[in-house]
Amino acid sequence: MGRISIAFPVFNGNEKKYLNECIDSGWISANGRFVEEFENKFAELCGCKYAVACSNGTVSLHLILVALGIGEGDEVIMPDLTYIATANAVRYCGAVPIFVDSDKNSFNIDVTKVEEKITKHTKAIMPVHLYGLPAQMDEIVRIADKYNLLIIEDAAEAHAAKYKNQTVGSFGNAASFSFFGNKVITCGEGGMVTTNDSNLYKRLKLLRGQAVSPDKKYWHIDVGYNYRMTNMQAAVGLAQLENIEWHLKERKRVASLYTKYLGNKKDYVLMQMVPEDCESVYWMSNVILQDKVKLERDEVMSRMEAHDIEMRPVFYPMHIMPPYYDESVVAPNAEYIAKRGISLPSHASLKEEDVEYICNCLLEIICEEK
Repeated sequence: MGRISIAFPVFNGNEKKYLNECIDSGWISANGRFVEEFENKFAELCGCKYAVACSNGTVSLHLILVALGIGEGDEVIMPDLTYIATANAVRYCGAVPIFVDSDKNSFNIDVTKVEEKITKHTKAIMPVHLYGLPAQMDEIVRIADKYNLLIIEDAAEAHAAKYKNQTVGSFGNAASFSFFGNKVITCGEGGMVTTNDSNLYKRLKLLRGQAVSPDKKYWHIDVGYNYRMTNMQAAVGLAQLENIEWHLKERKRVASLYTKYLGNKKDYVLMQMVPEDCESVYWMSNVILQDKVKLERDEVMSRMEAHDIEMRPVFYPMHIMPPYYDESVVAPNAEYIAKRGISLPSHASLKEEDVEYICNCLLEIICEEK
């Protein structure tokens, strides 16, 4: 069958055509028609007025924080279970990430634990729509309104995901997306900020391009950053975006196949739960090994590797990472998910026979019998 990778990009639209246009025209850097067109179309996808393209998802988070004035000593509440870029972007600003435990079923931030983390230094809540599944945004918005806090959505993995029929990226003051090579749609590397705030949009645009004056060339009016997306990245991103409904449909198909082949083995594996009010985009399909499985998670992944199947652990909690180690953080759910969680191959090019093979191999390893 050949090796089955955890992720694999699919280019089945106008990617080559648009890239050739960049090369033929010479517009390969930050100028060119594709950047603005990609921004406009992505804003439309999210139901937002504005979008600002960036060089990657991490810098798009940092750009939001800087533009909103988050700085030294400020606190930003976020889930403990996330990719480290969420915390790093806060630390870049001299601010302090404050970690909250996860909901054991959805893996997302436990909204019932957020208010207890709020102090006089809290400036923002940064929910993460983990693995493409929206966080419980109604409660996050309620808390933010009650305490006059900013909301910054980390939607790096959740392009077009919906909470109560509203697309993520449109709930907070701003949101960040990633277009890394393994995402639902990709530029190879790239990021995007969405917002409905016109003043914030202008600030984001200014800071992204070295804060050069719009009225005077090479005159810089603030400390800015070189966080621009190239026209070539945007060309690929636009082509992918034109075909996003196909990408979403195929991710959902793959996830449903995992449910088909693993759903009756709940004593051994449980899938990440999708609440009824959420529409996940299934960036990654994940399972939690149940207590009946006596093998350690890493041993299971090692044995799957022997079948030429790539898997990976779910993210580790931030509070156990060396840069953020804090033994005072209480996050039993995040620790449990990280210890027993596995991300399965989830890309759109997987065939049913691939998923069936993955599930059969997994069940052979973790069960007494299939």
